[in-house]
Amino acid sequence: MNTRVLAACLLLAAGPACAGVIVIRGATVHTLGPAGTLAAATVILRDGRIEQVGRDLAIPDGAAVVEAAGKEVTPGLFDAYGRLGIEEVDLVEETVDSGAKGLPYSAAFSVAEAIDPRSVRLAVNRSEGITSAVVAPEAVPDATGIAPVIAGQAALLHLGTAAEPQVSTPAGFVFTYGEAGAENSGGARGMALLRLRELLDDARDYARNRAAFEAGARRDYAATRVDLEALQPLLAGRVPLLIEAQRASDILAALRVAGNYGLRSVIIGGAEAWRVADQLAHEDVPVIFDPFDNLPAAFESLDATLANAARLHAAGVAVAFVTSAHYNPRNVRQLAGNAVAHGLPYAAALAAITAVPARTFGAAATTGTLEPGRRADLVIWSGDPLETSSFAEQVFIGGELMPAQNRQTLLRERYRRLGGPLPPGYTKPPR
Repeated sequence: MNTRVLAACLLLAAGPACAGVIVIRGATVHTLGPAGTLAAATVILRDGRIEQVGRDLAIPDGAAVVEAAGKEVTPGLFDAYGRLGIEEVDLVEETVDSGAKGLPYSAAFSVAEAIDPRSVRLAVNRSEGITSAVVAPEAVPDATGIAPVIAGQAALLHLGTAAEPQVSTPAGFVFTYGEAGAENSGGARGMALLRLRELLDDARDYARNRAAFEAGARRDYAATRVDLEALQPLLAGRVPLLIEAQRASDILAALRVAGNYGLRSVIIGGAEAWRVADQLAHEDVPVIFDPFDNLPAAFESLDATLANAARLHAAGVAVAFVTSAHYNPRNVRQLAGNAVAHGLPYAAALAAITAVPARTFGAAATTGTLEPGRRADLVIWSGDPLETSSFAEQVFIGGELMPAQNRQTLLRERYRRLGGPLPPGYTKPPR
């Protein structure tokens, strides 16, 4: 079966021929796994999983074959930290579900329940190669300027087209430190760390004395029972503390506290992370950041540099990339290309938007690389995926070919021909 038949399957909502085996043949395949990059390779997908990757593979009978000579194939892109599905229009409060005001602690708050699988932004980013995303909450100050020390639980989102999104939670707990954390805690960094210690102490004490607490025979806690219960996966090391920090000294201060409680940590932001790269590598702490962030936008980022990614990688730190505009992660591959231009090896840049975030958030067994047994999340690119002139020709999630059409493509088609009558923007359905 050729590419035209495969496309027809998509348009006809898929019959048995589309549900079985798909073969992508002749492409340069970046596996991001032990096999590395393979020229003129074949990828065989069966029942939503990757069955084989290699050269000179036999084509199964009845397979749908995509001829991809001259193309490049990568794992689906992984948005490591953003707001997909919980922010539709930034300035319209009713469409923003990233945080709640008036809560001193909100560890039990999860963004997962508010994710909209029909969000316009999901369709746009999916069509350009985003197949997985970590959706993160933010600390929202109340009228007094105080915000939760733990903003809430991040969620891992699988960007298929199902009406109900596939979400895993918690993927981590967000702790805002640095200048923002100080402002959220009355104006002092020390107060933010004090509030974090208090919360973690209470959660640990609660875990050891649940029966006494339920019987009313335990001291009062600063947080509610649901918050203390929610924090148990963090204390057990099953999910990381996502530390939003920029300044080198802030990164180390937050890591000291996390280390005292045996927490797994991930740095978010890390404009000055390169200054403490050796410590981060020693403690195996990944850094998730925008590699194009090189301006001293605040006192905490005076030493921001375009060499951040290259220096961290050279020290042995795992790096993952995000865009500063959390709602538009499709641009992350351009940022990865910029990191290559400033010294990061090409393979490390590809890993920073695929394999590294998958490992960081415990999804490496299912996605992030093109290896047998992994979920068939992959993208066929027209050329080099880190070149802005290249585009995603076909996106597969769980072995299913995703629709390329979205609101932006519809607007493009409506307005691309000027000088004549516009096609209707909306056709009223018959009653």
